[in-house]
Amino acid sequence: MKKIAIVGAGPTGIYTFFSLLKKRVPLAISVYEQADEAGVGMPYSNEDNSKMMLANIASIEIPPVFSTYIDWLREQDEAHLARYRVDRASLHVRQFLPRILLGEYFRDQFLQLVSRAREQGFEVNVHESCRVTDLEATETGVKLWVEDEPVAGHFDLAVIATGHVWPDDSTSTRTFFPSPWSGLMEANIRACNVGIMGTSLSGIDAAMAVVVQHGEFVESDEGHLQFRLDKQSEALNITLMSRSGILPEADFYCPIPYEPLKVVTASAIEQEIAAGAEGLLDRVFQLVVQELELADPRWSESMALYRLNADTINDAWFADRKKHDPFRWAQANLDEVERNKRDKRTVAWRYTILRLHEVVEEIVPHLNERDAQRFTSGLARIFIDNYAAIPSQSIRRLLALREAGIIDIVALGQDYEMKVEEKQTRVFNQQNSWVYDVFIDARGQQALKTKDLPFPTLRQQLLATGEDIPDVGDDYTLQEPAMARGHIAFGALPYLMHDRPFVQGITACAEIGAAMARAISQPASWPRRRLPFIEV
Repeated sequence: MKKIAIVGAGPTGIYTFFSLLKKRVPLAISVYEQADEAGVGMPYSNEDNSKMMLANIASIEIPPVFSTYIDWLREQDEAHLARYRVDRASLHVRQFLPRILLGEYFRDQFLQLVSRAREQGFEVNVHESCRVTDLEATETGVKLWVEDEPVAGHFDLAVIATGHVWPDDSTSTRTFFPSPWSGLMEANIRACNVGIMGTSLSGIDAAMAVVVQHGEFVESDEGHLQFRLDKQSEALNITLMSRSGILPEADFYCPIPYEPLKVVTASAIEQEIAAGAEGLLDRVFQLVVQELELADPRWSESMALYRLNADTINDAWFADRKKHDPFRWAQANLDEVERNKRDKRTVAWRYTILRLHEVVEEIVPHLNERDAQRFTSGLARIFIDNYAAIPSQSIRRLLALREAGIIDIVALGQDYEMKVEEKQTRVFNQQNSWVYDVFIDARGQQALKTKDLPFPTLRQQLLATGEDIPDVGDDYTLQEPAMARGHIAFGALPYLMHDRPFVQGITACAEIGAAMARAISQPASWPRRRLPFIEV
């Protein structure tokens, strides 16, 4: 039997394991998970989330393992679902549900994987509460260390599926949290002036983690959501802040699976890449314009899309939203998307942008440095704003907090500074200064480089090749050093974001897992070319 090590048992590790199982060739698989339970994943764990936090993906979009998410939910006990305020009778495939429930689903699927694999003759060892501290590519395979102790023998393939990387709890204080997943869930946040850096779903979730300690959301018979603040918590005030001060829009109705694009096809993108890096972004932008004009001519005309280019599209996209109060915009947008969901109406331009981002992403590693920067400040921000639309319930909760007078939003502008002090955090720009008793940095995952790898020997091996970003093939195995080719599959999402800036979702985990599973039987057919890229 070939020996496989899977480092990390979240969604990427699960889909890798599942893809190996489907090959029906018995393997010796060792799964290493630093958390107490393998198969959950940090974004969906009970320790790092509250029941209020919603997964930003519905069953209709989640690649099934042995059962679909919706089928699994319908098999659960009604009382158990009720603890998460989920009514089994009203479940549907487009519903956004608590992250912890999704973690329970993945845990159940993982346990089934282990059982099925053993039934098929696989040798499976699951190591929980077990941290892999180092890896090394050798001539005879991959060496692995657990808690700084070497594991006997070598592995034919080591899969790095470690997922997101956040500061650990030890870097948090009573007044500063470097991420919403760095001890915030266990912290007792007093009623005070709370600042949150980030206005996306992570920032909103951080706000929810604070407010549930000081009151409760109550829905009237007419469906209006309110927040009732405890009397002793009247000093609570929360400020969300970002450069733009713009809130994400609510998730919108559209056909799934996606309908094919007509202009910006995979073959069209391949042709533009083959034509060379010079002018690549501008050529592809013109294809994007053609696609939008074909899909929604009225909206394209209202945007004067024909006058825009890759540098001006960003300002035009956000211009109308910036003119309005963010909470009023959120209410109007919520009303629109909920009406469209009831009517099953698709807004053509929104749906087109959603389908474009994954196709256009293919040009990123082929852009020259100047165009990579232009892409980051232009089209990339539009794509992120579109696909990162959040659950309607999150918008409703935010509006309820606004109605209760608890929450506000600050637009900081491009130039601001943040100073973390012992008992407070100061944020200031040229015009204003803000002081917070408690501060939470809820900005998203940043792209990481080789120097950030937590595996010292592998890190040195990679740095010795001159690779400041891990270079992977189409099966995600490292291309350098040569000893790692076909032996170390690198599916750790933060390190892939340089040339795949939109790679963070569960569907990407499934795709990467399937690709990494191929490494056990066939070599990578091509390397992923990398050029300098500025992190989104």
